[in-house]
Amino acid sequence: MLIVFTGNGKGKTTAALGQVMRAVGRGRNVLMVQFIKGPWQSGEDLIEVHRQSDGAGRLVIKKMGLGFVGILGDKLPKEKHAEAARQALAYAKSQLDKEDMLILDEVNVAVSLGLISARDTLESIKDAPLSKIMIFTGRNAPQEFLDAADLVTEMREVKHPFNNGKIAELGIEF
Repeated sequence: MLIVFTGNGKGKTTAALGQVMRAVGRGRNVLMVQFIKGPWQSGEDLIEVHRQSDGAGRLVIKKMGLGFVGILGDKLPKEKHAEAARQALAYAKSQLDKEDMLILDEVNVAVSLGLISARDTLESIKDAPLSKIMIFTGRNAPQEFLDAADLVTEMREVKHPFNNGKIAELGIEF
């Protein structure tokens, strides 16, 4: 199953993490590969799943991005970001048979920025077992992902504190 969480509203990674909680609680092993999120620490980096039963699964988060591309003081050449995205995609592909659920966090953004292609991304998961649950997150999901997906949810911003000058808040945005 391929699930895509996209749109300009908040909550794409948060929705994926909600799916993680259900999956881990049902004994599934989950890998989240983060494509854009870089060296700073976000709330999900601090998650420690406390097992309440012997049947619980596990979550591994692998940060492979180098941070925001071309904004908020980013001075890295775009090719460095592209190389990191290619490495993240190769790593995710190498883990297909090892995990029950694989989340490619911000992969939609990596594609929309031209760091990797939609075709290469879909090609990398084409041999996933039918039982595999794949989740792609990020703004601007390409049409190829929407067409290939079994489930698509679009988060639409209705109102956000940022629009009133409030900065991102720990535990809410990151």
